[in-house]
Amino acid sequence: MNTYALETENVTKTYQSESGVINAVDEVSLQVKLGEFVALVGPSGSGKTTMLSILAALLKPTSGKVILDGQDLAAMNEVERVSMRRNKIGFTFQANNLVPYLSAVENVELMLRLNGRLDKTGKMRSRELLARLGLAERLHNLPGQMSGGQQQRVAIARAMIHNPSLVLADEPTASLDTERAYQVVETFAGLIHEQNRAGIMVTHDLRMCEYVDRVLQMRDGKLVKIYTNKTEIMDLVKGKTN
Repeated sequence: MNTYALETENVTKTYQSESGVINAVDEVSLQVKLGEFVALVGPSGSGKTTMLSILAALLKPTSGKVILDGQDLAAMNEVERVSMRRNKIGFTFQANNLVPYLSAVENVELMLRLNGRLDKTGKMRSRELLARLGLAERLHNLPGQMSGGQQQRVAIARAMIHNPSLVLADEPTASLDTERAYQVVETFAGLIHEQNRAGIMVTHDLRMCEYVDRVLQMRDGKLVKIYTNKTEIMDLVKGKTN
C-alpha cells in the first residue's frame, strides 16, 4: 500500500521577467509520508515559499505533477483545487489570519462550517483539540485577548480540525519568541505524528528542525539536499553543516 500522502514529479514554476525566464521552482520531486513532519528550508529567494503555495493548491505549476491522495492538483481546474484545499489541505500562516471578532473555538469551527461539517461531533472535537493544545481556558477568548503563541496554536487547531491529509505551515514561528516558537513546533509535530497526517513546515529558523523527521533544502529553485539522518539534522540545527 502506498503510504505517501503527497508526491511531486518535476514540479517547475516559471515567471517572465525583463531579463528573461526565471525558474522560481525548478524540477522539484519529493515525497511525504502519512505521519511524517518535514521542514522545507533555504535562503530567501530559494523557491520554498513558491513551492509551498503550489503544494497548497494556491498556485498552479508551469509543469510537473502534484499528487495528493492519488489526485493530481496540477491537472485540476480552479473549482476542483478550491475543493481540495477545503477538504484535504490544512494551512497555517505566519500571521495566523484568525478572524478577530470570533472566539478561539469559533475560529476552529469556521473550517468545519465552510465544509458543511459543523455538527455536534465537530463542535466537541473543536473543543477537545483546543484543550489538547493547552487552550481549554481560552475557548471563548478573542484573538486580541491571547498571546502570539496561543493564537498560533488556535491556527494549528483550525488547520487540522477537518482531518486533512496534508498540513502546511508557512513560517509559523516568525513572530514568536524562542520559547514559544519551540512550544508551537513541538506541539505541531506531536499532532502530525499522532493524527497520521503529512506535515510540511517552511522555516528560516533551522533550530525548529529539531522536531522534524526530514529536512528538504532548496537553493535557486532546486531541491539540493535531503537530511534524513537525525544526527545530520541536529548538526544542521546546531549550525555544524551547510
